[in-house]
Amino acid sequence: MWATEHSAVADVEPQAVWAALRDLHSGVKLSERSDTFELHGPFAVGTELSVTPQGQDTFRSTIVELTEPQVYADRTTFNGLTLLFRHTLTPEGPGRTRVTHRLEIDGAEADQVGPEMGPQISTDFPDTLDELFDAARRQATTGAA
Repeated sequence: MWATEHSAVADVEPQAVWAALRDLHSGVKLSERSDTFELHGPFAVGTELSVTPQGQDTFRSTIVELTEPQVYADRTTFNGLTLLFRHTLTPEGPGRTRVTHRLEIDGAEADQVGPEMGPQISTDFPDTLDELFDAARRQATTGAA
């Protein structure tokens, strides 16, 4: 297995961060740079979604973990590899939330493929969290992401 993660703290409550995360994975673009998500059913464990990263082909993923407002995870399987994307939200005191965005690559070739593929996939994690936090702040002040 190969893994990487990026954490950052936002000056916003976990519920607002969760609402922005739910919106994104339900198809609401948080910015013009956001990946595109299309949910194929309810926002719930077991539901598939189509994910189209900027400038790339669409792939299917399945929601595998969902504990509001703490954890969201989806899994993608292709070419004998499993990619698990997990967002973990942790309160960091009044009005603050730590979000950890983790990528795990597993499978027979993960130790060989992960060191090259993983950084290519996760290079935008800091920007992705910034977009999520901006949307959460909008959510907290206006009630809409």
